[in-house]
Amino acid sequence: MITLAQIREDLKEIRYYYIHKSEFDENVKIIGANEILKKAERYHTIMRSASPLLFNLYAGLYIRGNTQEGLAVELGYSSVYIQMQNKKLLLYLQSKLSGETL
Repeated sequence: MITLAQIREDLKEIRYYYIHKSEFDENVKIIGANEILKKAERYHTIMRSASPLLFNLYAGLYIRGNTQEGLAVELGYSSVYIQMQNKKLLLYLQSKLSGETL
């Protein structure tokens, strides 16, 4: 079973990729695609079947690079609520990733 710590690390890498996407796009022309693209696509595929709230949370935090506090303001929720939903997101990803056939 994949750990929550590993999922957090994966999400940090995905977030980093999207924050620096323009640099990655330039470097792909010289070096080729980084493995993060495969990891991001794996997570994106899982998120396509998530609830709308978790989908929006994932996109806001890890694709658009918002902080939990910033996303809370953007969506009109408390930061505590976003923190609770992020925990649900991690558990959702864990259940889906643990059920994958690799």
